[in-house]
Amino acid sequence: MAKALATLRLHWKKSTFGACLLGWGGHWLYGKHCDNLLRRAACQEAQTFGNQLIPATVPLKKATVFLNPAACKGKARNLFEKNAAPILHLSGLDVTVVKTDNEGQAKELLELMGSTDLIIIAGGDGTVQELHANVNLLSLCIQAAFSKIPIGFIPLGTTCSLSHALYPESANQVEHIINATLAILKGETVPLDVLQIKGEKEKPVFAVSGLRWGSYRDAGVKVSKYWYLGPLKTKAAHFFSTFKEWPQKRQAALMYLGPTERPPEEPEESSRPPFFVRLYRRLLSYLSSRKGCPQEVAPEEWEKLKVSTIELCIATQNRELDLTRTEDFMDICIETENVSRGQFVDRGSQKMRDPHVCLEGSQRIQASRCILQLPEGSEGFFGIDNEEYEAMPVEVKLLPRKLRFFCDPRMREQMLQAAVQ
Repeated sequence: MAKALATLRLHWKKSTFGACLLGWGGHWLYGKHCDNLLRRAACQEAQTFGNQLIPATVPLKKATVFLNPAACKGKARNLFEKNAAPILHLSGLDVTVVKTDNEGQAKELLELMGSTDLIIIAGGDGTVQELHANVNLLSLCIQAAFSKIPIGFIPLGTTCSLSHALYPESANQVEHIINATLAILKGETVPLDVLQIKGEKEKPVFAVSGLRWGSYRDAGVKVSKYWYLGPLKTKAAHFFSTFKEWPQKRQAALMYLGPTERPPEEPEESSRPPFFVRLYRRLLSYLSSRKGCPQEVAPEEWEKLKVSTIELCIATQNRELDLTRTEDFMDICIETENVSRGQFVDRGSQKMRDPHVCLEGSQRIQASRCILQLPEGSEGFFGIDNEEYEAMPVEVKLLPRKLRFFCDPRMREQMLQAAVQ
């Protein structure tokens, strides 16, 4: 014993390094053990869904999973197969996995979505918005034939702002993925708004979070370049971006329409009504449209505004869902241009945590539709659900409660309680 202590004292540097390495290794192994316990408990819970008896005439529910292997720096496939796939298979679902890194599969996707009972998106925010260069997933989901299909979101990426509205916060990524997968099996859904963003010649792009244009976004995409600075990389990216030009202003002209009244929600039909019922409804609709004189439609009153800002954000209300809201609108946040370099660095850190937060001193507008006109020769990029698009004049239209997403029952209960209070 004395000899061992003497050796440790003689080689104290090696001993200290070895102790630190042993402690880190033990902590890592303990974390892996806790993750395995979470997976086991989730699989046992999923097994209860799979053991439920169904009539012989009722087919299995089909689930189509759109998996983005590039999410989470290429680790998404492994994360999905270890944490989400076993739960889905044990639940009794007929699962089809489609990897979104393949080109030219638009026709195949339409056929799959036409025969599926639910859609599951596994990846980051970019996977929700874009399958690949030729297929926009949200545009497929919004089509009349697929808009009633519930959608599940399994967050695998490093930027999953949508998951904060659907699932409880969790510091453990494995637990977060498991909670999202189990929420799909429990069947609770909430309606989410969608933004339709259309350029002058481009096909429309759809988003569930929003659009960003400005200096905070431009600095945020460069944060990963300063990885060697560790926790200081966010502040470093915003600090160095102030050296290029200051003040960093964006000039634009904005036209917008105010909020619209929310119509009553239509009751969901469990199955397609009989042929004579559908025929009667169409006949009734046709006769009602023929009766009376056509009413004059009041002209839309567009508000006009000159914009000079450091960043402009157009976001849905999906971050703060209110199931009892009587009006439908999107938030237009015009950040103040009068900020110092120090304030820019501090506010940039807040924007990294919540990209669509409207900071103090900003102008906030509620609108159902808007047109953003950029000066000729404008450069830069939009950030649409964390995907980069060339900046151009666009028209943004709100599609209220267009899609239904699965959510954790606890989150839905919190929304209802907050609405009552």
